[in-house]
Amino acid sequence: MLKNPEQTKKEIILWIRNYFKENGPECTAVIGISGGKDSSVAAALMKEALGKERVLGVLMPNGIQKDIEDSRSLVRTLDIPYIECNINEAFLGMQHMLESNDKLKEITHLDTLSDDTRINLPPRLRMTTLYAVAQMLPHGGRIVNTCNRSEDYVGYSTKYGDAAGDFSPLSNLLVHEVLQLGEILRLPDYLVHKVPSDGLSNQSDEDKLGFTYQTLDHYILTGECEDEQTKKRIDHLHTINLHKLKLMPSFKLNR
Repeated sequence: MLKNPEQTKKEIILWIRNYFKENGPECTAVIGISGGKDSSVAAALMKEALGKERVLGVLMPNGIQKDIEDSRSLVRTLDIPYIECNINEAFLGMQHMLESNDKLKEITHLDTLSDDTRINLPPRLRMTTLYAVAQMLPHGGRIVNTCNRSEDYVGYSTKYGDAAGDFSPLSNLLVHEVLQLGEILRLPDYLVHKVPSDGLSNQSDEDKLGFTYQTLDHYILTGECEDEQTKKRIDHLHTINLHKLKLMPSFKLNR
């Protein structure tokens, strides 16, 4: 638990201001709004750090999004500017391009998108959308990465999708610490404590992971896990997803 959530909030706000002072004094913080705890907390921090006119929320449903009203409710609650960009046409275009490629079918032995491709394509299209929007703004924009430490630890993000961004205010906070900030920021309880879901696999985060965030956070902090199988699964997920947390390796040429 955060010893002093109010102090942590102030420190993050100062960190955000310093980031923009050095990396775009007139830029806007562009943030994808999913309606979950992370984007809600990050958006609220942006507003306090920069003022509402320098925050742009971007809602990006893929066709019909069942909980889109949660996203709309958040931007209305924060009173920040926002736009909606439905990515469905782009998704269907990519799907058609891939599924109609005979050579690709021959190589993959698939006639349709694989499950992983279908799940990860929308987040990558959303990140593309955020960067496109940012480049269209009069003074440019900087993309807010909204990932938290717990999700990053087990790779619960899409590489070059929601794992991308220009700066990351929450990446060193565990899920329960993000929830603490949400309460300090006085965000609606139904957004802060909404059952987390990627909105892609029709499962909650915890169902898909096979363990609770409470168990994960405790293990990250203490190294303790009562169930050996759960410990092995967390360790396995962490190991196979470390590549998402590292900078791209590059060959060093000795001259």
